Amino acid sequence: MTNSSDPAFAQPDEDELSPDAVDDEDTSAGAHQHKPWNPTKIRITTKNFSLREVVEQIRDGEVDLSPEFQRDYVWKRRQRTRLIESILLGIPLPVFYFNQDDDGTFQVVDGVQRLSTISRFMDDQHELDKVDLEYLQDLHGLRYTGLDLASLRRFKTAQIVVHVIEPQTPDEVKYDIFGRVNTLGSPLSAQEIRHAMSKDRSRKFLKALCEVPSFDEATGMNFWRRDPEQPGVSTPDSGRMMNRELALRFCAFKDFTADEYRRYPSLDSYLVEYTKRIDGRSESGLMFSDEELERIKLDFERAMENAFAILGKNAFRRQWPRQTKRSPINRAVFESQAVALAGYDLKDLLPHKNAIADKFRALFGDEAYSRAVTVGTGDLRRVETRLTATATLLKGLVG
Repeated sequence: MTNSSDPAFAQPDEDELSPDAVDDEDTSAGAHQHKPWNPTKIRITTKNFSLREVVEQIRDGEVDLSPEFQRDYVWKRRQRTRLIESILLGIPLPVFYFNQDDDGTFQVVDGVQRLSTISRFMDDQHELDKVDLEYLQDLHGLRYTGLDLASLRRFKTAQIVVHVIEPQTPDEVKYDIFGRVNTLGSPLSAQEIRHAMSKDRSRKFLKALCEVPSFDEATGMNFWRRDPEQPGVSTPDSGRMMNRELALRFCAFKDFTADEYRRYPSLDSYLVEYTKRIDGRSESGLMFSDEELERIKLDFERAMENAFAILGKNAFRRQWPRQTKRSPINRAVFESQAVALAGYDLKDLLPHKNAIADKFRALFGDEAYSRAVTVGTGDLRRVETRLTATATLLKGLVG
């Protein structure tokens, strides 16, 4: 959390406060992007847990709430209180979805906020307020341990229904299932799904990349939002983990080869495989060493520093003739510009700053490049087109 009175902190621009901070993307790669999978491979079981059981599992680390998952969304006090009141009234909760790992632990795919609320309440971290209570106003001012014995028993023995996606379900099937699960009324984003399927190593690595100061500068403080409840204060907002996807795409395309990419049916599956390699879970047996990840992080920092210094507020955004308002960040533009800029030291780019900015802008007038960053961006030919265009441009100007 950052206070805007700090002169060292740049507030997000007004035009960055909309939910469209990163534009939609057509990642299709043709009619055969998705290979059909056998529905008999789906392994989902339905289990019942008492709230006491599931909270004990959360405390023991057997259920991973993954608090950064699902849009960094945090329920307000009224929402938390209404959920608690519903449980005390005996109203059944909607079903939950858990993903089970090989080690038996669970990751919460759908229901993070509900379980977070329940866990916090049972840890005495939430006080009920009559302003938010609709029926049980006599509970005003009470925490969990202050409830009468009957209410305590009713709460901790309340049952939830959980659909468990078992470990033997193939990852590509899990990915599709996750995409069909509605969370808080909206489908999960692609990166939220990858996050749910990933391990701690990749989560921490991508988070570290997004916390690099130059990333915030290059993206125009795109992943910060003014807190409506605290004037003058800005808080991090991953944009439904879009910042992590940008970081992941840089990593995955930094050492891109067409032969490697064509092994996968889609851009999504390519990014899933790269995430597995960070986590050491790839079926290929490949895994990045700590030294390799540190090299990638240094490349990422260099790319962000260069982008901010050379392209300024227009970094990673489409630029059209007669455009009056800055476009949202474009993921395909991000990877093509960032990967190209990562290969140079800033001192070598600065003498050509204006020429580079002009040439990058002119690329959007080229039909092939323009299509490569807008339509069918997962298609191999379009990936090659956009990566080659920026790399060739810089080589011609800088050498």
